[in-house]
Amino acid sequence: MHSIQDANKPVVLQVEHLKIQNEQHVLLQDLTFTLHAAETLALVGESGSGKSISSLALLGLLPSTLEITGSAQFNGQDLFEITETQKRQIRGAKIAMIFQEPMTALNPLHRVEKIIGESLWLNGWSKTKAQERIIQLLTDVGISEPDEKLKRYPHELSGGQRQRVMIAMALALDPDILIADEPTTALDVTLQEQILTLLKSLQEQRNMAMILISHDLNLVKHYADQVIVLNKGQVVETGCVLDIFNHPQQNYTQNLLNHNFGEALAHQAYPELLKLIELDVKFPIKRGLFNRTVDYFVAIEPLSLALMQGESIGIVGESGSGKTSLALAIARLINSHGQIILNNIELNQLSEKKLRPLRCQFQMVFQDPFSSLNPRLNVEQTIAEGLYFQKLSKQDIEQRINYILEKVELSVDFKSRYPHELSGGQRQRVALARALILQPQLLILDEPTSALDRTTQQAIVKLLRQLQKEFQIGYIFISHDLKVVKALCQKVLVLRHAKVVEFQETEQLFKSPKTEYTRQLIAASQY
Repeated sequence: MHSIQDANKPVVLQVEHLKIQNEQHVLLQDLTFTLHAAETLALVGESGSGKSISSLALLGLLPSTLEITGSAQFNGQDLFEITETQKRQIRGAKIAMIFQEPMTALNPLHRVEKIIGESLWLNGWSKTKAQERIIQLLTDVGISEPDEKLKRYPHELSGGQRQRVMIAMALALDPDILIADEPTTALDVTLQEQILTLLKSLQEQRNMAMILISHDLNLVKHYADQVIVLNKGQVVETGCVLDIFNHPQQNYTQNLLNHNFGEALAHQAYPELLKLIELDVKFPIKRGLFNRTVDYFVAIEPLSLALMQGESIGIVGESGSGKTSLALAIARLINSHGQIILNNIELNQLSEKKLRPLRCQFQMVFQDPFSSLNPRLNVEQTIAEGLYFQKLSKQDIEQRINYILEKVELSVDFKSRYPHELSGGQRQRVALARALILQPQLLILDEPTSALDRTTQQAIVKLLRQLQKEFQIGYIFISHDLKVVKALCQKVLVLRHAKVVEFQETEQLFKSPKTEYTRQLIAASQY
């Protein structure tokens, strides 16, 4: 439900002619907007469009090498003219920000109590008063048993819980403006809806203005009042949310609204590649002085499936359902029970030494290529890493690298670049190239498109289809985005609370889901 923009509501931020540039390029050109109390303004566009740097500029968090011109009036002050001390007083207290990836943004060495409470303690709150406030904030953001969560570290929380902790941290000092930078990209569809509904209700309770940064226009439709569409640093289109959706003026905006990912490849009569028989994953729960196992946490209850060469099986389910545990088990990166049969070889019976020569047959591509790529290695070194054990000549290695770069649609001049010099889509192509250069028959893809904008997602899905058609690779494709799954996978397995809820052909699953849970997932994906 959209709040009706009210001209009588006070203006909390007035940005005029904001321009950001470095020595070579203009990164953002002539951004102007007015933000009222309790209003949500969405900045929408693809990766590299200027969404995030504009919000970082408001908080004074851009490097000094960038030149910022224009003005940003907040409480009678120009945010670009004030001192560093004044900026620190505004950050968190008046303008707060929540980031896209909470696992990266939250300090892994601090417990929840310190993560949320630090800003309160720095503002002179007593430990007792701060703890009461922290428990109230955790309750406000929908975390159950908040007292128990105080002592947990980020890695002990689910993705949804981490995102809620980050929201609580941002709200600790009651800011006037909350900047939400892709706050739901890494979450499954049901959690996305929960988190955004939560933000909207907190906004209304606190009369707080919000800047929502997203590449997902369909999501923005339900939560924003005003929209600014950016492309390569330029303002393409601006207006109220209904006008932008019902009457988009520019081709670029129309393309952002296009969610057509194409069709999955037709079934082919290929031989069986992978078979799982009664595979389950349990993690020991250890306690006491001698660290004895007292119980087990069940990550995956026994399941069985078969994957043919050149076929894709989509694994879907909400956060904590066991999707990633299943992927890691198939890749023999965590222990499991049951049988994993790849090309008639039972992988769970092999020692690590005997398994090593077979690892080139199955490779894994992770959700966040930025954290899975070594920042010290350039593209050439990253892709070639797996080849160094194959006793190939330098010439052979170079030929293979050039060939695989061409296959993932990157030019050879990318070889000397490092991960930080690449866009999200380019990094994901490098991660794919690193896996494909070993000529695997099975690719396990764990949320490979979730952090990418829609256009880049479409390009990666198209590329995966092409590679599958050419090389008959089998995919285990884990995703919370059912639109992507529908476009790539012939079958879908739905997991919930470590159990298989249903497993059927994609077309049939979307046409007549067998369970209420699957119906909810499909409904949430239409958002």
